[in-house]
Amino acid sequence: MQTNPWWRGAVIYQVYPRSLMDSNADGIGDIPGIIAKLNYIASLGVDAIWISPFFKSPMKDFGYDISDYRDIDPIFGTLEDFDRLVEQAHAQGIKIIIDQVLSHTSDQHAWFEQSRQSRSNPKADWYVWADPREDGTPPNNWLSIFGGCAWEWEPRREQYYLHNFLKSQPDLNFHNPDVQSQILEEVEFWLKRGVDGLRLDAISFCFHDQQLRDNPAKPREERKGRGFSEDNPYAYQYHYYNNDRPENLPFLESLRALMDRYPGSVTLGEISTEDSLATMAEYTKGNERLHMTYSFELLVDHFSTEYIRQTVETLESRLSEGWPCWAIGNHDVARVMSRWGGAEQPDALAKLFNALLLSLRGSVCVYQGEELGLPEAEIQKHELQDPYGIAFWPRFKGRDGCRTPIPWEANQANAGFSNAPSTWLPVPAAHYPKAVGIQENDPASILNAYRRFVVWRKSQPALRNGDIHFWRPRKVRCYSSAPTPSRRWW
Repeated sequence: MQTNPWWRGAVIYQVYPRSLMDSNADGIGDIPGIIAKLNYIASLGVDAIWISPFFKSPMKDFGYDISDYRDIDPIFGTLEDFDRLVEQAHAQGIKIIIDQVLSHTSDQHAWFEQSRQSRSNPKADWYVWADPREDGTPPNNWLSIFGGCAWEWEPRREQYYLHNFLKSQPDLNFHNPDVQSQILEEVEFWLKRGVDGLRLDAISFCFHDQQLRDNPAKPREERKGRGFSEDNPYAYQYHYYNNDRPENLPFLESLRALMDRYPGSVTLGEISTEDSLATMAEYTKGNERLHMTYSFELLVDHFSTEYIRQTVETLESRLSEGWPCWAIGNHDVARVMSRWGGAEQPDALAKLFNALLLSLRGSVCVYQGEELGLPEAEIQKHELQDPYGIAFWPRFKGRDGCRTPIPWEANQANAGFSNAPSTWLPVPAAHYPKAVGIQENDPASILNAYRRFVVWRKSQPALRNGDIHFWRPRKVRCYSSAPTPSRRWW
């Protein structure tokens, strides 16, 4: 009898390691802290943990700027700690998915430090370099998501390098076959250590247009934010040439071939393109590309039943054998209770949002704290850590508000997250009443409602593996009770 792969219909719990649990009183969460909370995570009934980056990094973008793909940053622990996490998670039946940031590295990575020295060194063509225009300006009009020009001058080469994100995150040149081969080796290092899957950050950014053509302007009425706000200049362009290039597909097939050598392993791609739903279908087509993808289409500020139905039905109409994954919150956007919940944010609404997500066809990613109904934290300007928020303050306050530490105990300093005098981000006062210790003892809490729904979901094969059809109520003909009969449509 054929069984579905474990990841089809899985509930994946995203851990932002800086903010789950601090084990060594430095104010920052770590891998031993994740191990300490494995029993709690298991109690949620989830199938897997997705862990945001913990690799060696200067932390300019909090781990999404990797300086060594094969080592753990000391603030998070050691490789031995990670091996212990994998072993203990597997003992509890929990799979481990790790973030892989393949499109770019830190500017402190050894590859880039060598590449920037000259145009003739062995790594000279490992990053995207381009000559200036005759007047010394950048080679084209490409923009960075984090603000400003996507090109940075390097005087040693007298060339610009491309960075789709921070200038400290140079883009790798995937048109170079050596880069592709090396990246696959970096991925396999972790597969050999027993990880069960990869969440692929910014996977549509691996390739660029080799002709370096300008992106065309986008009319105001077509600008929309998906991982960025509509007033960000990045929204002013169609990103046809620095994103989602056709050359990406053969690379995804090479990556899938590697994954297939490790049975049971899975890929989950993050998609942010001009038509993310079409890209999701394209990147999961057949059995030779990614296993699953998710996009920012349900991570937006707009909330309505019509929008959700339209988004899901559009993707379903484009998928063939592909498999969807959905998220309504993560480390990049304001918490869903603040985006969709309005000013009052009742507990019943948090339960509804969790039930909604867990009822969609496909797999789902749940961001830590959603099971508690946490709202977005108010972060003061002097407390900001996120370079994105610092650059766009005050119109956009960055991503720190969804990254604050998890509240464990309401009657302890730092809500039980850390014994340090202060934490990397503060625990907001509004989160203390929603602490795990309080909700554990309340059968009607958001947390316990979440657990019950996950248990029920697992008992319903149709929810985990079936199709989805949205019910559309018909208009009901109602008659007035007035003395003169009159008909009206509701």
